[in-house]
Amino acid sequence: MKKSSLLLVSAAAALALSLPAKAGESSLLVFDWAGFEVEGLYQAYKDKYGDAPTYSFYGDDDEAYQKIASGFKADVAHPCSQMVSKYRDAGLIEPWDPAKIPALADIDPKYLDSPIFKDDKGVWFIPTDWGAAAIAYNPEEVPAEDVASLQVFVNPKYQGRISLPNSSDDVWSLAYLATGVTDWTKVTDEQFAAAAAWLREAHKNVLSYWADPAEQAQTMASGEVLISWSWNDGVTALRNENYPVAFQREAKEGSATFFCGYVNLKDGPGDEARAYDFMNSWLRPEAARALLDNIGYGHSSLKAMETIPLEEQVTAGIGPVKAPILPQVPNDPQQREKQLAEFEKIKAGF
Repeated sequence: MKKSSLLLVSAAAALALSLPAKAGESSLLVFDWAGFEVEGLYQAYKDKYGDAPTYSFYGDDDEAYQKIASGFKADVAHPCSQMVSKYRDAGLIEPWDPAKIPALADIDPKYLDSPIFKDDKGVWFIPTDWGAAAIAYNPEEVPAEDVASLQVFVNPKYQGRISLPNSSDDVWSLAYLATGVTDWTKVTDEQFAAAAAWLREAHKNVLSYWADPAEQAQTMASGEVLISWSWNDGVTALRNENYPVAFQREAKEGSATFFCGYVNLKDGPGDEARAYDFMNSWLRPEAARALLDNIGYGHSSLKAMETIPLEEQVTAGIGPVKAPILPQVPNDPQQREKQLAEFEKIKAGF
């Protein structure tokens, strides 16, 4: 029954990549990650308008950007921080008016500490959620000492039992950490080459590159995959189905963090007022519980995070850790494109 449930989730997520989740009467189209159509996040919006937003889904930041750049029309999109400069530089977004989003003042300042996100024209990016990229593993099959280091991903013992995200940013955060880099904004050519060589070794052990957390959870639930470089949501899905899974954020080389949020797309087809009401719903303190329980992520709002006890944060993998952290903050766009191209070569076996 449990495996069937995860298989159904995976199939539904795959279908959602190409179809809107709700056909509808709503005049707000949200372009979002699969799985974020959580009612508790848009509850105040629904209370006001009597309907849910219409959702269209994607599974990867670069996929989403390419679709928007190719002419797909939506009102808001949900990129992670390192993508915002691409949307700005391409003229695809416009700033939010802070006066219409009172809870903006409650966002942890570290998430807005960049001229890419906020300048004299307004706020270009509203951070809403954050999570970790770390080792998910089956503790019934994998000893804790094996995942004490990120070198588990190149350990021949686990050949064919490993999965990695089909996301350039996440695999490079892993490779940089594994080769001693915790700041990807200052990567030298030598460090890039070392990380690429490490990724090629890890590729030899990879059974699959997962496109979304539902797919990742299904491969771990089936027993095919024992170890994965994972976001919190895949771990949350497995725990909710009572599968044995642990989340190791304190490997000796460390783990990564990322944060994501919403941009206001230019020439959106819907009602601009609804876009602001959607954001105000997301930034309610009550949204933190829905975000944690359904997806396993932390909220950008300090007031919202105050509603989640510290022990729950630690269990979910969003508490403090005693290990190096690589923050996936905006980095050099040219370096990011270089990483993306090299990742495609590695996946192709070159």
